[in-house]
Amino acid sequence: MTYDNLVVERRGKVGWIVFNRPDRRNAMNNAMRDELRTAWTQMQEDPEVVVIVNAANGPSFQTGADMVEIATDGQGFQRYRESVEAWDLGFTGWHVGVDKPIIAAVNGICAGGGFHFVADADIVLAGSDAQFTDPHVSVGQVSAFETIGLMRKIPAEAVLRLALVGRYERMSAHRAYELGLVGEIVDPPERLHDAAQELAEKIARNSPAALRATKRALWGALEMGLTDACKAGVKELVALWGHPDQTEGPAAFAEKREPQWQRS
Repeated sequence: MTYDNLVVERRGKVGWIVFNRPDRRNAMNNAMRDELRTAWTQMQEDPEVVVIVNAANGPSFQTGADMVEIATDGQGFQRYRESVEAWDLGFTGWHVGVDKPIIAAVNGICAGGGFHFVADADIVLAGSDAQFTDPHVSVGQVSAFETIGLMRKIPAEAVLRLALVGRYERMSAHRAYELGLVGEIVDPPERLHDAAQELAEKIARNSPAALRATKRALWGALEMGLTDACKAGVKELVALWGHPDQTEGPAAFAEKREPQWQRS
């Protein structure tokens, strides 16, 4: 697959999906939207990929829908009406059901629809230069999908401030860290991609099957009450019993060696 708006590659056991429209601050045009669905599916189906990093080339991470395209293509947001109403989005890993761990590596500006990729990631790293802002209401649009997702991660008032102040205020990386929106600040920011690769490689040392089942159990818990979430988690736990990794893990520990996991 050839990508015009993304860089999609594998570095060892780590897959990378990189926004690559730096001249447009990585705004998501219709072509990038379609490419993202393909890229996430490719990473999910690649047995060599254990962890995925979502990052960006250029001075901005992701600035949401391409307003120039929206304003000039003769279709505007009507292009997306059918897919949005059908909840057929497809541009984040969560949208397409990726159960491999996902790290978002945020540099520079993350705006509007860029919050999709923060809200839907498992772990978020931010360069010390990162800034977060939600301009939806400043361009006459409703802030909904992304900010609803953020409410699972940070206090509601912080989300409401982002959504209601719009483009007239930016949240710093340090404030995002205080709120729990990001889990680590990387300084200097030029090390962001290296730090993401290093963290991904740590995660990738674990059982791929156990990682995926763990992610399904924990994300599933967000949709349920405590008892139902625990019961669903038990199903993931028991389903892995009998898997080769269940034997290999204790054996490697006892023999003081690195485990040789099954690929998927």
